[in-house]
Formats: sequence, structure tokens, C-alpha cells
Amino acid sequence: MEPVLELSGVCFVRDGRTILDDVDLTVNAGEHWALIGPNGAGKSTILSLAGAQQHPTRGTVTVLSERLGAVEIRRLRESIGHVNPRHPLRSPLPVRQVVLTGATGTNDRMDRWEPDPALVARADALIAMLGLDDLDPAAAWPTMSQGERGRALIARALLPDPPLLLLDEPTTGLDVAAREKFLRTVDDLHATHPSLATVLVTHHLEELPESTTHGALVSRGRISAAGPADEVLTTDLVSEAFEYPIEITHTGGRWAARAAAPGPG
Repeated sequence: MEPVLELSGVCFVRDGRTILDDVDLTVNAGEHWALIGPNGAGKSTILSLAGAQQHPTRGTVTVLSERLGAVEIRRLRESIGHVNPRHPLRSPLPVRQVVLTGATGTNDRMDRWEPDPALVARADALIAMLGLDDLDPAAAWPTMSQGERGRALIARALLPDPPLLLLDEPTTGLDVAAREKFLRTVDDLHATHPSLATVLVTHHLEELPESTTHGALVSRGRISAAGPADEVLTTDLVSEAFEYPIEITHTGGRWAARAAAPGPG
């Protein structure tokens, strides 16, 4: 099976500071990865490399069989879905127009660009699939709830039918009910798109969907463990990555973390 994403010996240095050091990671079609680690560990930097937003200082990054540094970046980015809850949209676009910006890879609607009827139909189908079809047609981006925005961004990312979807802390700012609705949406998406590969970044295990298949623990710019989720997201390995005793439980398909109880004496 040819990988959808492959990082090999990747180092990333910014302003003389090493952010990533000798990172290896391989993601295959149909796998759903979680990148877990403390703040500043390097998770979002890995995601930015996977999304062709940055180039490694050393090592190789291959996305969809294209090696960064030897491919036209704009074209490659059009084949990668990217969901960022801090999406920098300022225009009061309605949900359909937000989703259609996924065809151009822009934040706002491009001047003199008109989508064809088939593209509009696909946008509307995605809006319905993600439960946004009952949204008030007059509702614009600034007045949407954070949960509605998150689902709109997933629809936007899926518009070009990408084989790789990146989710950067997608439940940021959501209350518990909105978070659970969002995670159910991700689970449904995985079920309806079996070949789609996803990589989700978070530092809260409670924010992982049940359909997570693999995990990678990131600590101090390195991947300390990677593989099947039930083998990686364990009390011992997570505690090591966070450098703090953390008890991990996995019940009903969902993970939870809490400070480990102190030992006797």
C-alpha cells in the first residue's frame, strides 16, 4: 500500500531553534491518526508539513506521492483538505459560499469566479451530509456558532474530494454538546469515506473520535511512540510523553485522561 503521507528523518528549525528532530511518520489510506502531545511539542508543525504549508529543514516529506521541494505547491494543496477552527475568514459569507471557497483554496470568494452547477450541487450535498441544510439561508459566517463553523469547514475541505484530511485542534472553542456533535460527524465521515486518511491534532484525549485507528505521541519535537491507537494511547506511554503521571482509560470507544492517583506512602 502506497502511503498517503510520509515523513522521513524530518527536522525543522526556526530562528535557530529546533522544533522537530528526526521525525518519521507514515499514514496510509483509510487510517485515522491522532497526534497527541503537550503544548509546544511540535504537533502543529508536523501538520503544517503534511499540508504543504512549510518545508522541512532536513529530511523528506512526501504527500500524495509528491515530494515537497519537487512539486508545484499550489496544485498539491488543492488535493489536501485542511480544517482549522481559526480559519481567517472575515467576510460575511453564507454557508454555501464558505464551502465553495474549498474549490479555489482561498479564504474568500474569488472575484469573477463562478462555480459550475455540478460543483454547487456537490457543495449542497456536503452541507446536507454535515447537517447544515437546515441552517437559516441568511446566516453568515460571523453569526454561525463555533460548531456550525467547524462542520462548514469540514464540508469546505471535502469539496475537492481530497484523499487526505488534516484537522488542527478542530474542537477548539466548542462546548461539550457541540464537541460531541462534531466528533460524531467525524465518525460518520470516516464510515462514509473508507479510503480517506485523516490526521487530527489535539492535546486532549477526550477530543478523539471513536474511529481513531492510530496514534502518535509527540514530545520535545520527537515522536516517542507511533502505531495502532490501543497500543500507543496507554498510561505508561502518554505519561512519558507529557512527563507527568497520567492515567488513561478507554471505554465505549472513547479515551479519557486524568492525573494518576499517588502511590501509597
